[in-house]
Amino acid sequence: MSRRRYKVALGVGIIAGIVGAIVKFGWEVPLPPRTPERNAVNPPQELLKRLGLTQRQVQAGYTYNGNGGLPWVSFLVHFGFSVSFAAVYCVMAERFPRIKAWQGAGFGLAVWIGFHLIVMPAMKVVPSPRHQPWQEHLSEALGHAVWMWVIEVIRRDLRNRITHEPDAEVPLTVPDAGR
Repeated sequence: MSRRRYKVALGVGIIAGIVGAIVKFGWEVPLPPRTPERNAVNPPQELLKRLGLTQRQVQAGYTYNGNGGLPWVSFLVHFGFSVSFAAVYCVMAERFPRIKAWQGAGFGLAVWIGFHLIVMPAMKVVPSPRHQPWQEHLSEALGHAVWMWVIEVIRRDLRNRITHEPDAEVPLTVPDAGR
């Protein structure tokens, strides 16, 4: 009988993705990836503009606790990205254990390479990698590694708590040690 738990993985991925998005936000406080000028229209906002939304729509904000201009549209994209990738990661981890390399950090770095160095520059959402400052690369690379590491820690813990068993590739019995 297979011990793969895809429905559990999907639910856990949603929870881990929400927490991961918050972690990634927090990461960018001490290590902001973009200059203030480039962040005036951040990558999620630029992507939405390229998809046809107006400047007013992508800059829509709200006020909370006296802090105005919080860009809820960007936050939706940020959380949507994190939840989507976390859900895919958690489901894939059930079938392909290698995806968990470096406790998920390898997957996080692959996402950074794929999106920040290839897809978004190709779509002209961000400048080409050679025109991005090294500080942006450092913040985004480490931030994506930490983001996915946190998702992996949550994935493993919640999956094991919910199923009362280790990951599917981990044997349930201890092999006989030659007794």
